[in-house]
Amino acid sequence: MYKVDLNSDLGESFGNYTIGMDADVIAHISSANVACGYHAGDPLVMDKTVQAAKTAGVAVGAHPGYPDLMGFGRRNVACSPKEAKAYVKYQLGALMAFTKANGVKLQHCKPHGALYNMAGKDIDLALAIAEAVAEVDKDVIFLALANSKMVEAAKQVGIRVASEVFADRAYQADGSLVPRSKPGAVIHDTEEAITRTIRMVKEGKVTAITGEEVPLAADSICVHGDNPSAVEFVKNIRARLEAEGVTIAPIAEIV
Repeated sequence: MYKVDLNSDLGESFGNYTIGMDADVIAHISSANVACGYHAGDPLVMDKTVQAAKTAGVAVGAHPGYPDLMGFGRRNVACSPKEAKAYVKYQLGALMAFTKANGVKLQHCKPHGALYNMAGKDIDLALAIAEAVAEVDKDVIFLALANSKMVEAAKQVGIRVASEVFADRAYQADGSLVPRSKPGAVIHDTEEAITRTIRMVKEGKVTAITGEEVPLAADSICVHGDNPSAVEFVKNIRARLEAEGVTIAPIAEIV
């Protein structure tokens, strides 16, 4: 029996600025990665997002990033592992105030943007994040890019880890994502993206942009819902997975 989580980044609005289509996406996912105020989100948005997830029966995870509101957390920040560890703890604590107030258990932690991409290749940074999670709450699951240094770090530290794959992103031969700056990094063809995703879940393989077959574990699929066509894609991918006999469940039921 196949089982997989569908996750999406939510709570990325800030003040008077609305980002994403959270209300439309939340009905189709099983886990939400909630921004913690560093790259996006604010206290009101965090509270509202946790409440919405609880109402929808969607598990809540923290989505900590670099302190980079203007760059939306997508710019590389030069900081020590010690600093990164403190950044993650700070953001976990902020979101946990709202999960506790709303009677929700924090399920997972998934780094955002540049922090995620850098930790995927830098074991010291990955260990700093894993240690932050372990020291705040050992029950929180580390949601990490499949085949990355983050998976290795979580195992070293002794916390649960879920391997994440991307429905609409191209992969390199080493299992890392093709940088968004390169042609073909984002897959725009819905049918191709869905077919690739089903194969990742059922066969544990994806074809790299250079043609190699890359083995990977697919515990959770990241789907984006920041525009109407993305929301339609989320609906379609869930329907197709279920039609293929794949059960959609939150991460805690999978790892």
